[in-house]
Parts: sequence; C-alpha cells; structure tokens
Amino acid sequence: MMAYGRKWAFVFVAVAFLFSMGEGGVLKLGFYDEVCPLAEDIVYNVVKRHIPLAPSLAAPLIRMHFHDCFVRGCDGSVLLNSTKDNKAEKEAIPNQSLRGFSLIDEAKALLEQHCPGVVSCADILALIARDAVFVAHGGPYWNVPTGRRDGLISHESEALANIPGPTFNFSQLIKSFSSKGLDIKDLVYLSGAHTIGIATCGPNTFSKRLYNFSGRGDSDVDPSMDKYYVDNLKKYKCKSPKDNTTIVEMDPGSHRTFDISYYKLLNKRRGLFQSDAALLTDATSRYYIDQLIEGSIDNFFAGFAESVEKMGQVGVLTGSAGEIRHHCAFVNY
Repeated sequence: MMAYGRKWAFVFVAVAFLFSMGEGGVLKLGFYDEVCPLAEDIVYNVVKRHIPLAPSLAAPLIRMHFHDCFVRGCDGSVLLNSTKDNKAEKEAIPNQSLRGFSLIDEAKALLEQHCPGVVSCADILALIARDAVFVAHGGPYWNVPTGRRDGLISHESEALANIPGPTFNFSQLIKSFSSKGLDIKDLVYLSGAHTIGIATCGPNTFSKRLYNFSGRGDSDVDPSMDKYYVDNLKKYKCKSPKDNTTIVEMDPGSHRTFDISYYKLLNKRRGLFQSDAALLTDATSRYYIDQLIEGSIDNFFAGFAESVEKMGQVGVLTGSAGEIRHHCAFVNY
C-alpha cells in the first residue's frame, strides 16, 4: 500500500511544488527534513496503528482539515478548546460531529518527545487527514507542503460564519469557496470527499428535504430529490422529522471506498444535502461532474489531490506568525 501511495506522491510533486511557491514560497515539501526528519513518519505510524481499527475516523478527519482551513486559514484553530471566556470553533454546530482529536493529540505528544517545539498542530492535522484517507479507504496520497504555524484565536461565531453549510445553494457555495481562493472545480472535487462521509438525520443537515420542505406539511419534500431515494430515507432511516440521531451514508453502498460513486448518485438526484444537489444547478459544475463520471478513478484522485493541496495552503501562518503549540488543544502560556 505504501508503494502505491509513494507513486501518487511522485505524480503530484510538480503540482505541490507550484502551490508551495505561492504566498512567498514559505510552505515546502520536506520542511522538517533537517529539524525533525522523522516527523511525517511519526504521524503516519499513528494513523497506521489506529485507523485500520476505526476506519470511520477518516471522513471526520478530512472534514476537520477542511473546516480548519475555512476559518482563519489552515492554522489549527479548530483544535483549540474553549476557555471560560471564549467558546472555540469546536463548539459550533458544524464541528460538533468532528472526531479524531485523540489521534492528533497522540501524534503531537510523540513529536514533542522526539523534537519538542518544532512541528505545528496545523501541519499534523494536514498530514493526518491525508494519511487517514489513504490508509482507511485507498484514497489518493497527496503531497502536503509543510511549514504552517499555529493560530492563537478560535471563535465559535467565526466557524458558524465561514464554514459552508449543508443547506447552501450554489451561489452561497461559490461565494464561500471563492473567498478562500478556491474555484468551481475545487468545489466539485472537494465535495467528492462525501464518498466516505456519513450524516445524521435532522433539520440542520438534510431531513428538511424530506419533511415540510416548503412549509406546507410533512408530506412536502424537496422536488430536486429522487422520489425513490426520498421514500427509502423516510422508510428506513429518517422515519420522523424529529429524528436527530440516525446515521445515513452519503454514498450508500460504497461509503468505505474512496471512489466516484458519489458523483454517479448525485447525477441521479440522490445527493444527500441541498449543497450536494446544488452542484447540478450550474453548467460548469455539471461539466466537471460529467467528466468525473466518464473518466477514470485516476482522474478523480489527481483532481482531488490538486484541490486539497490548494485548500491546505489557504491563509497559512508562517515565519514568526502564530506559534508552535506544545499541546494542540491549548495556546502556549
């Protein structure tokens, strides 16, 4: 498996190098090679030890990386705990279902033993997200240019204001993504992470599409959703509009494999979220979806790798900005 991953690393090295030249060229592949040469191996070994036993953690870990980058940039702010005077990003509704913090804490503790005060939590999160997807689901192995530093600020309100929601329409989605320097292609490819995702029923996620969509009663459903899919969700999963706990796979039948099945279901109007369905409402995004369905898994892996590498360099702190946290849940004192 590692041999296959390294093949992808070489395939994408040119792309990663180009992105690492942005923002003053401060992120680079192998940033820790001289100061902590085993850093990436230590992170990978933590993932390899735990993820095969809990493969469902891969989806929330890649989502954690996404949510981190969309609030103040990729600075590890999503990892900070709340204090008596401040509710942190973890408290925001979009982040309450995130899991895998213990893996990040374990990797950080090992790195602090090996090379204290060197490897940032923001870099650990970026590396763990990549490694978890690869180890658990045979997903793409993309390069992660490193050199990020950790942020000092984390506010619940900023997470609510910046993380794109499952009820967003296309205009809202593209406004959110473009504010981070990401385009329609990035939106389509990054949405492909839903191929391994799960969600719970509830009005904050998708069940409003099944019940009282337009405010006319519980038999009123989202007309953009396939009727057979709606009927099955209501019969076997979200049996009541009050259900907030039942788990639903975003890519039924294929949620353990990182593949293009998500896009095929999307094209059949079986995307779980309104934000999924919104991808079909724009000609350019539909073009990319059609390309993905007609193309090979290698094309999807390459495009996803390019977009996630690009996202991983949004608003990074480098040089003397921020800090290198001693523990990922707390700022240094």
